[in-house]
Amino acid sequence: MPKQIVRQAPYLRRYARALTGSQTAGDNLVQEMMERLLAGKVRLAGELSLRAGLYRALLETWREATAPDDRLGGVAGPDQRLQTLDPEHRAALLLVAMEGFDQTEAAQVMRIAQLELERRLNQAQAELEEELATDVLIIEDEPIIALDLTRLVRELGHKVVGVAATRAEAVEFARRSPPGLVLADIRLADGSSGMDAAADILASHDVPVIFITAFPEHLLTGQGPEPAFLITKPFREEAVKALIGQALFFHTPHDRRRIA
Repeated sequence: MPKQIVRQAPYLRRYARALTGSQTAGDNLVQEMMERLLAGKVRLAGELSLRAGLYRALLETWREATAPDDRLGGVAGPDQRLQTLDPEHRAALLLVAMEGFDQTEAAQVMRIAQLELERRLNQAQAELEEELATDVLIIEDEPIIALDLTRLVRELGHKVVGVAATRAEAVEFARRSPPGLVLADIRLADGSSGMDAAADILASHDVPVIFITAFPEHLLTGQGPEPAFLITKPFREEAVKALIGQALFFHTPHDRRRIA
């Protein structure tokens, strides 16, 4: 496998995990796409950049592996109301918001007109924002970043139940006000870990967790358990909003705390 393709693997895993809602399903999807490339069953589009061609191949593998009404990557849980969200809309949103493709190239990756891409983006964000309001715990020790995350969370219609700077604070916030979603920086200033804080919280509360890191490659290796949802620092606002929607979408509805 050429080195330039291997270098793209962590980012393809990031996209596939968010698309399917699962580390296992996402990593399997990337592996299947790579195997199809090696076997000549799928080819990279010559008119696209290498990166765009790989994402197109990944989407084509995803589409062929799943029926149109079953593109959830095998993850159980979304209720009937959320099953109405179009998976192609979510695929478009993640290409632009999380992976950073401009709309022209994203449309080329998906083989659709740019006007159709814009329609899908608008519809996906509207659907996610309308259905998924919840209580959010933010674990972040940098005040400016914590403020930005708080603003973004509230703009999406969610309620921030706490902003913790340490593992101990996060666990105490969760004990007092059980969240429906956790946003956790991995490295905290006092030496504690956002991943450990999340593990402590998950021992008592079944909630989706989105991790934030400046070193995504360390958590996108495909070796052992890794996060399904990962935001890279410095983050783009669109990426945070998209990942919040995806994480809540794939979480089982009876575990999600909605705002009354």
